[in-house]
Amino acid sequence: MTVRIEKSGAVWTIIHSRPEARNAMDPASADALEAAFTAFNADHAASVAVLWGEGGAFCAGFDLKYSASLVDNPRPLSSLDYPADGGPAPRGPMGPTRMELDKPVIAAVSGPAVAGGFEIALWCDIRIMEESAYFGVYCRRWGVPLIDGGTVRLPRLVGTGRALELILTGRKLPAEEALRIGCCEQVVPDGTSRRAAEAMALQISRFPQACMRADRRSVYGQSGRPLREAMQSEWRNGVPAFAAEGAAGAVRFASGKGRHGDFSDL
Repeated sequence: MTVRIEKSGAVWTIIHSRPEARNAMDPASADALEAAFTAFNADHAASVAVLWGEGGAFCAGFDLKYSASLVDNPRPLSSLDYPADGGPAPRGPMGPTRMELDKPVIAAVSGPAVAGGFEIALWCDIRIMEESAYFGVYCRRWGVPLIDGGTVRLPRLVGTGRALELILTGRKLPAEEALRIGCCEQVVPDGTSRRAAEAMALQISRFPQACMRADRRSVYGQSGRPLREAMQSEWRNGVPAFAAEGAAGAVRFASGKGRHGDFSDL
């Protein structure tokens, strides 16, 4: 079993463990990761997930030893194509990369997150990297394209020019540079990414969840829309969350809680 789940209240830590392969993805692991995130999304008691690679590597990409077996038989790849009728997409080659979750996921990145592993990190909402961790389109060397969202999500994070430079050269992107260009949100000492991600996940899980998810949904939904249309969508998405939680939150504030930016007593 290469994927397991450890739960702490509303926080789920989903662990990918193929340390002998630097957590490179094979089909069994991809299936297991997708199943884990499907269970997380469906569980009403779960609020935030952390994705962590055990053994000092986030993910070294798709298992190229398995890929070599597809040279004479590419049919397994055709089964992952998007259906022509517009129906639900099958899982991505790297597992959960085509899923559209209702809840946030934080990547805890140690060591390499390269090729498809970079794409999984980009799929997550937030990336916390250790000081020696790094990204990179290392599959550039072998003629393996980005097919798990890398060419879509990376430009949206860092802009087209920076994304193209990283994608076309395949060079290493160290943690400090990733932070500087907006490809990750936090850099922490080596060996602490899981702990830092779980601490952030716990903080997020303490907030009123309908409002948090509405704001997250609005951030993703505005992409590519004209300003007025995006603003209208934000309004229509947010009003039900205010009715569900915001009015009651205002009452708590009026009673004296949370003054001066205090997050300790919600």
